[in-house]
Amino acid sequence: MGGVSKSTIETACLALGGQGRSSLAAPRIRGLPSKSPPVIGWLHQAAAALVTWWPAKLICTTLGMTVFFVVYFWLLRNPRHPPATMPLTVVDRLVGFSPGALPLYFSLWFYVSLAPALLTDRRELISYGLAAIGLSVIGLGIFFFCPTTLPQCDIDWSQHPSFAVLQSVDASGNACPSLHVAFAVFTAVWFQRLLRQMGAGRLVRAFNWLWCLGILYSTVATRQHVSLDVLAGAALGAAVAVVHLRLLRVFPVHPGGYPPRHVSMAAANGTRRAPVG
Repeated sequence: MGGVSKSTIETACLALGGQGRSSLAAPRIRGLPSKSPPVIGWLHQAAAALVTWWPAKLICTTLGMTVFFVVYFWLLRNPRHPPATMPLTVVDRLVGFSPGALPLYFSLWFYVSLAPALLTDRRELISYGLAAIGLSVIGLGIFFFCPTTLPQCDIDWSQHPSFAVLQSVDASGNACPSLHVAFAVFTAVWFQRLLRQMGAGRLVRAFNWLWCLGILYSTVATRQHVSLDVLAGAALGAAVAVVHLRLLRVFPVHPGGYPPRHVSMAAANGTRRAPVG
C-alpha cells in the first residue's frame, strides 16, 4: 500500500463511515410537535364532560329523582295489599349490623348522579334517561303488584341517632327488589363503559366496582334490606343495563365525547387508520 500503514487506512475508513452515517441521519429540528400527539388523560375528559350540558343534566337528574321518590313513598304508605315479609338467609346472619356503613349507603345518590353527568352526547343522555325510567317503572311496578317488607330486627334504633332520619322516612316496605342495589349495579355497568371510552386504567375501573359492591354491602349492613332483596335488585339492574347497551349497539347514537383512541389519534395526525379489532 505504498508505505501507508494499516492503522492509518482503518482510521480513515472509520472517519468516512461516521460522516456517511451522519449525513444519512434525519435532521432533528427542535420545536416541532412529535408524530404521536399526547393522549388526553381520562381526568381531563371527565372534567370537560361534567360541564357539557350541565344545566340540562342537573335539572333532569333532580326532576327524575323527585318524581321517583314521590311515587316510591306513595307506594310505601299505600300498599295494594298486606306486604309479604322477606325471609332471612345465612348471609343476613353472617353480615353484622354496621352503623359505619351508613355513609356508603347514602353515597348511592352521588354515585348514580355521576354517570349521566359524564355523558357528552344529547342523544345518549336521553337514551340513558329512558333506561333509568324503565328500571324505575319495573321496580315500582313490582312494589305495586307484589309489596314486600323486612322482618323485624332486634336493634334499638334509639342507640343509633344517625339512623333517625332514615328510619322515620324510609319504612321497612318496598323491600324486594332493592332499587338501591338495582341503580348501583346499573350505574356500575355504565361507569365501566364510560371509563373504558375515556381510557381510564384498570385501577380506576376496579374502584368503580368496589364502590358498587360497597353500596350493596351497606344495604344489608344497615339493615335496610336482606340478602334476597340485594340479589333481586342486582339482577334487575344488570338486566336493564345489558339490554340497554345491546340496544345501543343495534341503534348506535354515535356519542361525540369519547371516540375510540385510534380514531382520535389518527384525526390528530391528519391521517386515517383502520379500526383495531
